[in-house]
Amino acid sequence: MKGLLYTVEKEKHNEKDLKEILKSNPQIKFVSLMGIDLGGNATDEKIPVELFLEDINDFLESAVQTDGSSVELYNIATLNNAKVDLKPDSDCKWYVDYNMEHIDSELNLPIGTLRIPAFLIHDNKKVCSRGVLQRAEKYFKTSLFEIFEKYPHVINNIGIDSVSDIEDIILTSATELEFWVNTPEDKADLEKLYVSQSLKEQYWKRTHGIIRTCLEKSLIALQNIGVNPEMAHKEVGGINSSISIDGKTNHAMEQLEISWKFSSPLQAADSELIVREVIEDIFTSNGLEVTFKAKPIHGVAGSGGHTHVGASAKLKNGKIVNIFAPKDMKNDYLSELGYGALMGLLRNYEVLNPFVTSTNDGFNRLVPGFEAPVCTVTSLGHSYEVPSRNRSVLVGLIRDIKNPKTVRFELRSPNPLSNTYLVLAGCYQVMLDGIKASAQSKLSTKDLEKELSKGLGEDGFYLERGRMYRDENDVFEHYTMEERNERFSVPPATVYENMQNLEKYKNKLESLKQGNVFTEAIIESFKVGAIKKWKKELSNRIIDDAMDSIRSYSKLHEKENMDALDEVMWNSIADIKFNVMKDTLTRKSLFTQIKEALEAKDYAKASNLQLELKANMEEIQQLYVKYKKNIY
Repeated sequence: MKGLLYTVEKEKHNEKDLKEILKSNPQIKFVSLMGIDLGGNATDEKIPVELFLEDINDFLESAVQTDGSSVELYNIATLNNAKVDLKPDSDCKWYVDYNMEHIDSELNLPIGTLRIPAFLIHDNKKVCSRGVLQRAEKYFKTSLFEIFEKYPHVINNIGIDSVSDIEDIILTSATELEFWVNTPEDKADLEKLYVSQSLKEQYWKRTHGIIRTCLEKSLIALQNIGVNPEMAHKEVGGINSSISIDGKTNHAMEQLEISWKFSSPLQAADSELIVREVIEDIFTSNGLEVTFKAKPIHGVAGSGGHTHVGASAKLKNGKIVNIFAPKDMKNDYLSELGYGALMGLLRNYEVLNPFVTSTNDGFNRLVPGFEAPVCTVTSLGHSYEVPSRNRSVLVGLIRDIKNPKTVRFELRSPNPLSNTYLVLAGCYQVMLDGIKASAQSKLSTKDLEKELSKGLGEDGFYLERGRMYRDENDVFEHYTMEERNERFSVPPATVYENMQNLEKYKNKLESLKQGNVFTEAIIESFKVGAIKKWKKELSNRIIDDAMDSIRSYSKLHEKENMDALDEVMWNSIADIKFNVMKDTLTRKSLFTQIKEALEAKDYAKASNLQLELKANMEEIQQLYVKYKKNIY
């Protein structure tokens, strides 16, 4: 609707401007504080705008008290110390969220809520995801200036004469958001989806019907709120929809992607949260279901949330210098700082990974193939002139030989429901660890390239001896699983295994804790929360879903039409059904074993049994598809 206010920039966060804005936009009836807990969940504390107007300064400078026991701040906001303060962030963009289903009858305008990003404060400490990322940004910038002072060669070699020439460090981040949409009554036809994906029938094809309408509405809405979308298109997953007699879209099931312009890390994370809300509101209001799950449909493409990170120096003469770009793009992949940042990401990924993938759904996506990275490896390119487009690696190097400003890193493992605040904070922390090591080594870019490209068993000054970190091959096609594990280490396969890395790699954990960015309390709270969710999902949802699937696999052939092959295939299916679900006097089913392991707090056993259950469910699904095809 024309004339609606969608954003309030930080320059307007003062009493005079806010009073004028809210009085001239009477459709804005509420103010909502948006704090982000450690699970990535946003609060929605609605306050009537009249109360906000009574004392704006007090509201902005103090905090609103609330109960933190129900948000994900495990072992921090406990029942006997649950008070949490919501402190508005005046140094970021505020959004107006309109309820298109609630129209003010007098104004004939939708009711709006002013969404104010906020910090969650407990015992005078910022304990929320936004607070962690804010600390990471500040520490990265401060540390870079210290490094430049102590090791001036790292900036001299990218064309900066002195640290005194630098006015500021600019951090740039962005995410890509993939998601699935479908008409509510339609369920996945796995075979059709798999065939369509194999034939690449959907990728970048023209959208049509209600999905096209919703995608266009989403882009316009994002433009209105200043998110600046750059591209939207169909992704690889999906099947062709049909049109009913009355012109409505039927049987729609498609995967889409939206990306938008870079901004500061904190703004990028805020924007992604808002983008998800906009997309969900628009598609659902038009009768379509939306899911941002990492792997909503087993056997076909999952949804990624690829995360890009970069850094530049703004000089006092106005020039912007990408600190990861080499002075000569034709003779180097990266600067010393760039190599250090990339090596930091790879060397410390075991402790970053828990914050990237902390859910069962996330691990469902991280399987070999489907461009989902499971190996801790990067690709630089076959030559300096030709950029790498290796989609099988964990960290991609994005560079354009003609434009040094484009140099950045793409972490390919996050999914749309990863906590982007903590992912970005972790990325900058571990990159800083590598930058410090690179600067201290005083090695040239050629020597740093050799370090990153070292072979298995070769020593490195920073990277580990028993690992490889660079490969230009498709690591899934070129190597067996055993060869991948030997070169790039064995990746965790469950939430529990991933969280155990926070204990196993305590030396690397220091990279996150430097500067008191990730505190002991934050790390422990996140780990406790992830394991609690893992246990509940495994004990209930995963087992319940598997139970429903197993019960749906029914015998289809009859004796008079029976073929020996039918009986053999059905017996194989029946054996799996029995082993997974049926208890007897002499043996316990997989379901029972998992529940008993969880009750006994034998989480390692439960984790192994979860993998066994997953393998059984994949096998029975494939067997049943073959069995059904053979019935006539």
